[in-house]
Amino acid sequence: MKNSAARFSRRHFLMAGAAFLTFTPTIPSFASVVNAVPDWIAGDVSMPEVFPAGKWYFLTEDEVELLGAIVEQLIPADSLSISGKEAGCVEFIDRQLAGQYGDFAKYYMAAPFMEGTPQQGDQSSLTPRERYRLGLKALSEYCASKFGQPFIALPPEQRDRVLHDMEEGNIAFQGIDAKLFFEIVLQNTMEGFFADPIYGGNKNMVSWKMLGFPGARYDYRAFIHQHNQKLEIEPVSIAKLPD
Repeated sequence: MKNSAARFSRRHFLMAGAAFLTFTPTIPSFASVVNAVPDWIAGDVSMPEVFPAGKWYFLTEDEVELLGAIVEQLIPADSLSISGKEAGCVEFIDRQLAGQYGDFAKYYMAAPFMEGTPQQGDQSSLTPRERYRLGLKALSEYCASKFGQPFIALPPEQRDRVLHDMEEGNIAFQGIDAKLFFEIVLQNTMEGFFADPIYGGNKNMVSWKMLGFPGARYDYRAFIHQHNQKLEIEPVSIAKLPD
């Protein structure tokens, strides 16, 4: 009976929709033929918010130095590319924290806050700005207490050990969960390394060139007939930044 009722309801819904379309007055429309592809103009769209380079918008100088050391451990320079720090990941994170992402402006952030299951995702009441401010401070205090020196002074192997312990939740931070802080830094570092350069990271489109990703290229007609060939396509930024 339930299935019959469901089918009956759906049939009547479709019939009602068809009747609505049949008796609804329509406005005449006129089609036009486009004989050529319109020229694309860089920036001829609603562009994302751009922060001029050369200054820090949220992070302090000490925080920049510490975050740079973390980022360089997460994405070290190798034969494939420059490091995450050199690629501008810290600049990317700083600008994200200064913008809407910094206070989770598009997220529902009203109480109550309860610890959820792994399947429920992030349930913290802390915004990204708060996580970075508290997390960087807590990391500095932990290293000073544990090793008697700042994180940036530790040898690379020891830095990796600290970051691994943070990732596994083996370190107790003051004011913030160490694992929560590590997760957001890792996420934002990867975003900064692979995002469009207009956001501050991926300088000179280094990660795109490494992967062979063409970026925001508009027109591929020149390559349509090149089958089974390696395409040497220079990537294009949203802002059409120079190489």
